[in-house]
Amino acid sequence: MPKQLKRKLKTYQTSLGFYDQAVAAPSMKAALEAWGASSNLFHQGVARETDDPDIVAATMAKPGVVLRRPVGSDGSFTESSALPSDLADAGDKPKRKPKPGRRAAKTAQKPSRKIDGQQARKAAAAFEKEERRREAERRKEEAARARESARRETAVAAAEAALDEARREHEARNKEIEAERAALDKRAEAEETRWGKQRTKLVEALRRARR
Repeated sequence: MPKQLKRKLKTYQTSLGFYDQAVAAPSMKAALEAWGASSNLFHQGVARETDDPDIVAATMAKPGVVLRRPVGSDGSFTESSALPSDLADAGDKPKRKPKPGRRAAKTAQKPSRKIDGQQARKAAAAFEKEERRREAERRKEEAARARESARRETAVAAAEAALDEARREHEARNKEIEAERAALDKRAEAEETRWGKQRTKLVEALRRARR
């Protein structure tokens, strides 16, 4: 059996939003990752390990899968849980907070249910399978992001190349126009010189004819 399958699973519980959440995981870190928590809920006192036999049995049946139930309720943990029933009346009456220690005392009254070796191994194997599925999804998402990034880089490179080519063509045409303008200026100057000489001769001829 691979080394990672021998990790002992524990059941962890927290409350996030409208739900109580529970998961069977080998460590607090794994539980936080399964919940998608961005901070250490255990250090904040809003997450803990639980030995409630019903919760343990439910999570061990689906290790690595986050199970939920409406926050503040004593119902069963499932993959799909409805919203708390008192949300519909939230605008009419204030939400009643559960009394401190009530659920903890109720949990303490239940006898601990032991998980036999075969069941623990099956649960650990199922957890590793769920971890592999999540890792495959992460790799798939990363590959999709990499393809999109490569597509954008290719499009940017093509646009930059087109802009550079258009700029070079514009500069070449401007050089041709400047050369043509210089040639025209030179021709105009030569024409003025020719005309000046011819006009001088003609004016002199006209002056002589009028004598």
